[in-house]
Amino acid sequence: MIVLVLVLGALVLVGAVIIVRARRRPRRPAPAVARAPMPEVLVTQATPRPTIDQVAPTSFADRLSTSRGVFERVRAVTSAGVLSAEQLGLVEEVLLRSDVGVATTNEVLEQLKNDGAVDGLALTLRRLLLSYLGSSRTAHTQAEAGRVAVWLFVGVNGVGKTTSIGKLAHRFVSEGQSVVLAAGDTFRAAAADQLEQWAIKTGSDVVRSSEGADPGSVVHDALGRASARGADIVLADTAGRRANSTNLLDELAKVRRVADRAPGQVVETLLVLDATTGQNAVSQAREFLAAASVTGIILTKLDGTARGGIVVAIERELGIPVKFVGVGEGVEDLVAFDPEAFVASLLDA
Repeated sequence: MIVLVLVLGALVLVGAVIIVRARRRPRRPAPAVARAPMPEVLVTQATPRPTIDQVAPTSFADRLSTSRGVFERVRAVTSAGVLSAEQLGLVEEVLLRSDVGVATTNEVLEQLKNDGAVDGLALTLRRLLLSYLGSSRTAHTQAEAGRVAVWLFVGVNGVGKTTSIGKLAHRFVSEGQSVVLAAGDTFRAAAADQLEQWAIKTGSDVVRSSEGADPGSVVHDALGRASARGADIVLADTAGRRANSTNLLDELAKVRRVADRAPGQVVETLLVLDATTGQNAVSQAREFLAAASVTGIILTKLDGTARGGIVVAIERELGIPVKFVGVGEGVEDLVAFDPEAFVASLLDA
């Protein structure tokens, strides 16, 4: 028995020694993981974002260079008089590519077949296109005595509605007018945040509410503040989730009724369209015309599309004047639409 105890004790002692030695034994370091070399720095200085003091380019043709490029072959035709079938085919291709529209293109071709191009193709086409852009495009800013002028902005999401409001606010403030912005797109929190940033940049006032609040109440509160502070104009944003939503169109009609009630008076309802969508912009517009009583069009991103002829299609097919066009990212790049300058930018040599 004594021997058994001695053996067990010896085994315990040996185990303890082994454990102590194992703890003292230094661990081998883990092999280093190979790392990929750091890439070289390719950009040494970030391109500055447009600021509110950015100076807009002076040449309208330069801003519309993409659309101008579509008309290059028309400008290259130097002959005058009767046009050949090939030349008429060229005109048809160019007009359709620029999204002038099928109906307008057919009318222009018919006149060219009958009358030819006595002054040359470019000058004759310039005159014909201008004939479709004759609508009055005055932007009204004056309300009746004792009421505040309201510009109401409608359109689907993503067309540049809120940005257009900010740029117009900058224009009005630069002219010495006091502006209140109404963040009526309460279904998209980012819209109200964006409008608030524009208010800070431009020195405008802004009225907003919580996400999902009643848009009409926001516009009503903005009118109350504008009236109390003697502001000159209210620029009111609205929701634009879907163009074919009956509920949305009903909501827009309701907001317009609120905005047109004293102390406010709607003097402009501007539909904002994205020029890059071409004929889809015309389809969008038809959804809004009746519900919102649209008085004018803002056509954004005109500088970035070859579909500049959509201006002609909009005015011919809808009978609504294009009053402002977006021709760049800068704050000065939302400009009053000038038909003469527009057509000249496409067809002048």
